[in-house]
Amino acid sequence: MTLSAPRPIIALRDVQKYYSDYHALRGITAEIQQGEFFSLLGPSGCGKTTLLRTIAGFEDVSSGTVHIDGKDMDGVPANVRPTNMVFQSYAIFPHLTVAENVGFGLRRAALSRTEKAAEVDAALKMVGLTGYGGRAAHALSGGQRQRVALARALILKPKVLLLDEPLSALDKKMREQMQIELRRLQRQVGITFILVTHDQEEALIMSDRIAVMFEGQIAQLASPQQLYRRPISRQVAEFIGVMNFLPVQVLGENGGRVQLNVAGLGACEITAEQCPSGVQIGAASVGLRPETLTVLFEGEVARGRELLGRVEEVQYFGDMTSYEVSLPDVARPVSISMRNLVGRQVLERGAPARVAWEEGALVLFC
Repeated sequence: MTLSAPRPIIALRDVQKYYSDYHALRGITAEIQQGEFFSLLGPSGCGKTTLLRTIAGFEDVSSGTVHIDGKDMDGVPANVRPTNMVFQSYAIFPHLTVAENVGFGLRRAALSRTEKAAEVDAALKMVGLTGYGGRAAHALSGGQRQRVALARALILKPKVLLLDEPLSALDKKMREQMQIELRRLQRQVGITFILVTHDQEEALIMSDRIAVMFEGQIAQLASPQQLYRRPISRQVAEFIGVMNFLPVQVLGENGGRVQLNVAGLGACEITAEQCPSGVQIGAASVGLRPETLTVLFEGEVARGRELLGRVEEVQYFGDMTSYEVSLPDVARPVSISMRNLVGRQVLERGAPARVAWEEGALVLFC
């Protein structure tokens, strides 16, 4: 007997959205699985928040379908859908206490006062705010307000929690802490989270899968590792992290191996797996992530190939140093990231730099 694949909690089929003549969503098709932490990532105006609001029911689709838990959501209002949303502003009621804010959605539930209080206490415990129920909402820090908004959304036990850039108002340290806590909370409650963010690092840290969007379309939907290591286009590669691009001539393909002549690196050979956008003979470009290039120090031997460059810029970050290194026959310096290991010197501007690289680090974009 063959087991059928689990039904996705959300299925989007050719979703189109127009605002008059503006085409905001252009044929979005995707499936989101039960218990998945899924992110919609892209620059401002790419359609990610519109797509989230379409799932929530705050926007109607112009055409196409949205199914949640196997049911067509056409004509189903937002307050009836098995979703809840945490907004960027948190929308905390300043005149209510923390407990009153969290329990606001239960005001019409068929529960006794004691049962409602127990539900509120459980929700506060879930987000690490035990004992805060009686505190005034206006007296909370940014991180605490964010937790209250989460508790208020989760107390209604939605099948899908929608998060519209909920961490954008927090400072860097609090944001990093809340990224970890949100991921922990999602695993704890086991429901599907869908996050909208323009922060690539945030999406990579928190997500099981990421949909990268540009101009109302999904450019690539994949795991964080796949997106980072094998972006399907140069546009995705440029948006996800930092990547060096070098001109290349694609010479030919034979037995799953592709022959290249890369500016500054010379003749080399890569696998078909390193060509996510396909192979076309002629001019193209290759990408290398900064951490796949290595500056060799005295006594170190290259595992792959080596060439001599010159340090043009140095940025010291404490745990690591970023170098801009000029290479022979390459128009722009390449970025190289190096961990600051014990005893490892930091090179100065103008110093010669032995640069090691391996063919397996290259990604071809045709």
